[in-house]
Amino acid sequence: MDTDDLSKETYKAIIFESEKFNSDLTLQFGLLSYDCNDEDEFISHSEKLIKRLKGVNSEEIKDVFFGKVPNLIKLNKTLDKILDNIAKVKQIPKEKRHFEF
Repeated sequence: MDTDDLSKETYKAIIFESEKFNSDLTLQFGLLSYDCNDEDEFISHSEKLIKRLKGVNSEEIKDVFFGKVPNLIKLNKTLDKILDNIAKVKQIPKEKRHFEF
């Protein structure tokens, strides 16, 4: 799937929120979508990515951010915000989410 296939709610919760921090972070979430069959799988993969990112050190994070280490405190705050956003999206029944066709 492509990020264009996500509901507006999920797109805003993950893609838009990550873009406010750093486009390299957004790229990581965007790449996840190609391995997913639907929005629920994308959300699950996004949660797993966030858990992995929260567990890496500054040397390992360089790979994600193409050699530049971001402010790790701000990164973790952004990741926590995305997790909060995901929790809110999960409360919205899929049939009540807004998809563009």
